[in-house]
Amino acid sequence: MKASRLEAFSDGVLAIIITIMVLELKVPEGHDLSAFLHSSGTGLLTYLLSFVYVGIYWNSHHHMFHLVQRVSGGVQWANLALLFCLSLFPFTTAWVDESGFEQVPVIVYGLNLLASALAYVVLQTVIIRHQGPDSPLRRAVGDDRKGKISLVLDVVGILSALIIGGHLGVWIALACFVTVVIMWVVPDPRIDRMFREHEAREAASARSPHETAPSAQPARQSTPT
Repeated sequence: MKASRLEAFSDGVLAIIITIMVLELKVPEGHDLSAFLHSSGTGLLTYLLSFVYVGIYWNSHHHMFHLVQRVSGGVQWANLALLFCLSLFPFTTAWVDESGFEQVPVIVYGLNLLASALAYVVLQTVIIRHQGPDSPLRRAVGDDRKGKISLVLDVVGILSALIIGGHLGVWIALACFVTVVIMWVVPDPRIDRMFREHEAREAASARSPHETAPSAQPARQSTPT
């Protein structure tokens, strides 16, 4: 299957996820600032955090598939696993909001973030294996230090809310989750750079046969006079 079809399907699912999240926001019961803060203040904050997370995955997914032409069955299922984890965002985001940032909902939200990050790593790994030893995505990702740091921060946030508990543990967890957003909100230039290099190599290889091949001209034969 062409990668463009998988991208189009993924874009549609992510758009629906964001739409469901915004529909979960509550309209203030009154018409003053206190009513807004009481009814929608925390909801907007949790929605903003989850919205940026989904936006980061959409951006990273789009950049990654710059280097993918066709997808295998394994890539399709790995992509579905990622979309499944992301589709839980409306539920976990709404629970955190309605609970007022209680311990268990924050832990579940962190597990949702961790599962999404692991699913993305699995998708990335399956694509690299499908592309083979000369995978352009492998060269672009490198050691993926930022991805590993993100996983560590998600785990630290979950353990903080679980072990420390109380408001302190919850706020440490939220700080870890926000730090991951700050790390990834700036687009990663590695894949863009590799995509440009990949296109340049393909263009050069397409031109080289025409530039190096000798011009085939018919030999002139002498005609008898």
